[in-house]
Amino acid sequence: MNVKKFFIWALGLICTLSCLAQADEDAAATLTKVGDKVPEFSFEIEEGKTVSISDYKGKLVLINLFATWCPPCRHELPELQAKIWDKHGKNDKFAVLVFGREEDWDVVAPFKAEQKFTFPILPDPHRGVFSKFATQSIPRNILVDENGTIIYQSIGYSPKEFKKLVELINKKLER
Repeated sequence: MNVKKFFIWALGLICTLSCLAQADEDAAATLTKVGDKVPEFSFEIEEGKTVSISDYKGKLVLINLFATWCPPCRHELPELQAKIWDKHGKNDKFAVLVFGREEDWDVVAPFKAEQKFTFPILPDPHRGVFSKFATQSIPRNILVDENGTIIYQSIGYSPKEFKKLVELINKKLER
């Protein structure tokens, strides 16, 4: 094997191992799995009004965990608006809950207005919600069925993975 081919092979191996290590790290940072009941948690649905995730039983619920400073999150949220919320936001059997990790109303409210999003963007200033699902890595999507069971999870943003989420939501809501 000549030197150039060896270096290309070695670089490919290093990249593969690095991706596998990141995937293992993301998996280790995930505290829930498909088939689990959604962990119980409460949150502010508007300033001063607290609700519980159990209040959403009977609905398909998309939980998105993000941060305003996160580039993949900022890429994903317009897709969520266009491909999920604009299509299903008025469906009373569906809810979208987007939580700003380590961010309060003073950050998420202006971000929502600036980006012209119409879905709920909610604060998670002390990682109270995030810590039910993971220890690190955003964005994350968790889809919870009408019975409170997690039926889908993803870490990070990729168009291919996001398309799977959209297709699953469409299938569940168009029956």
